[in-house]
Amino acid sequence: MLSLHYNAPHWPWLTREDREESRRIAGVGKHVDGGSLAVYRQMIHHMDEGIGWVMDALERQGMAQDTVVVFTSDNGGERYADNWPFVGQKVDLLEGGLRVPLIARWPRRIRPGTRTRTSVITMDWVATFLEAAGVPPHSDYPLDGLSLLPLMEDPFWNPDRRLCWRMKHRGQRAILRGDWKRLQIDQHQYLFNVERDPRERANLVEREPEIANALRAQWADWERELPPIPADAKASLAFDERDLPRATF
Repeated sequence: MLSLHYNAPHWPWLTREDREESRRIAGVGKHVDGGSLAVYRQMIHHMDEGIGWVMDALERQGMAQDTVVVFTSDNGGERYADNWPFVGQKVDLLEGGLRVPLIARWPRRIRPGTRTRTSVITMDWVATFLEAAGVPPHSDYPLDGLSLLPLMEDPFWNPDRRLCWRMKHRGQRAILRGDWKRLQIDQHQYLFNVERDPRERANLVEREPEIANALRAQWADWERELPPIPADAKASLAFDERDLPRATF
């Protein structure tokens, strides 16, 4: 198994040619005084090129037909990204912060060109890889996701499930069930039908109170299932720039 995490196109916005810029910003926090659309585009090009090298290596080793390749992201875009048609970006629980690219390639199991409208979440890949390898999950550690092998066989497979999120930033909470999404931001309540209204413009919380209340209760049930966060796992955004690592080449 290879887990390959590209920094591109995350900040700092740098290409392979920007060594001097990298040295300049070493020890500085966010790279808010640099970058451009051209740099962002070049970073994506370099990432695409690197993924191509991985695919070429699989072909050379005769492994391409039997290898699952998954391309996805951890959150929506930021600064130079275009999240159209969605609203919001990274650190938002709006669709622009939640919906990410997902491409899966497995010639032995996935028919080329297949598309699906089924909502999935990153945690599903753990369950998928374990089932594909014939390995049962550890009984002491229940999985958060579902195996997507049935979806690879049938793009219309769509189990009834809830997908939930929570963030400390602006007290955000969200639950998606089917086409309905309930969202809370700064104590403001929203209900959207994201199939009919992917830009989340029509707040239906007063028109559909029963759906909104049911989703709110389901989100609360989900939160009660979560273990407490250990004290030593809590992170602080406070830092001393002198403690940051220096870039070296």
